[in-house]
Amino acid sequence: MSEVEVIARVESGVGRITLNRPKAIHALNRGMCEAMIAALLDWRGDDAVSSVLIDHAGERGFCAGGDIRMIAESGAGDASEAKAFFRAEYQLNHLMFDYPKPITAIVDGIVMGGGVGISEPADVRIATERTTYAMPETGIGLFPDVGGGWFLPRLPGQTGVWLALTGARLKAADTTALGIHTHYIDSGAVAALKDELLANPSDPQAVADRVAGDAGPAPLDAHREQIDRLFAFDTVEEIFAALEADGSEWALKQLATLKTKSPQSLKVSLRQIRTGAKLTSFAENMAMEYALGGRVVQTHDFQEGVRAVIIDKDNAPNWSPAGLEGIDNASLDRLFAPLTGDDAWTPL
Repeated sequence: MSEVEVIARVESGVGRITLNRPKAIHALNRGMCEAMIAALLDWRGDDAVSSVLIDHAGERGFCAGGDIRMIAESGAGDASEAKAFFRAEYQLNHLMFDYPKPITAIVDGIVMGGGVGISEPADVRIATERTTYAMPETGIGLFPDVGGGWFLPRLPGQTGVWLALTGARLKAADTTALGIHTHYIDSGAVAALKDELLANPSDPQAVADRVAGDAGPAPLDAHREQIDRLFAFDTVEEIFAALEADGSEWALKQLATLKTKSPQSLKVSLRQIRTGAKLTSFAENMAMEYALGGRVVQTHDFQEGVRAVIIDKDNAPNWSPAGLEGIDNASLDRLFAPLTGDDAWTPL
């Protein structure tokens, strides 16, 4: 079993999906997404399965994201492999979002990018003291996909915009305070929680309510007013100006962080979130992100971001255009143009 990247089985009325690619912190590839889809489709109409549990093997983390190196290699060509991955990944995200049975995700450790995509649609989302949550895509020339355009603008105030643009990392006290995760438990209690879920498969919410603890005070609370005020604009230029005008140590630190990110990604991500806030279905959002993703992975900034962060690891990307002024609305319009016919993304 150790070589199987997704272990799917039914135990005591619970459909269990265990991510099993620990050396890569369970980074998702197309085969993993398709295996999860197959299991979820099998269990959807199976009366012997009352709920679903998603967890991971090993101790390094839940899921660090998607297989970025493969996506970049594909994007350097015709992007067909990257698009096939996105199609399957987004169909998995949507299948989970609309799933008729309760899903529990235990995000013990790192949960970023694609890991967010397979945990945010779950009904019960459990964090531990080891949880580190982030959507760091603007640092590699991408954008917070896997449903970020739906989930992030629906977080309190402008916290979703702040998370998307800065790639900030949050611990459980903040993620539970924002509603990103629904419950907190100590990592030492995870095994007992799983035993309880198997004993009460039909009501994971009640089990989580019963065993949940307090993650403690949320450090982000001290900055929520500033986030809501300074990230409320519809252009990245206005956000930059507001942070500079505020002049506080915290605001200037956010500005310095933003200036390290891909200018193209900052503008794409802000438009993605403002657009997603107005959409009426998760499927519409995923169709938007699929069209966008297939184009963005072919851009200079994504290729350069992956080189700098993942391949050469010099963390010195050479963004082009180098400044916000180099990205106009027409270029954004081209990236966001909807796909039609067989090229468009559709749910399963």
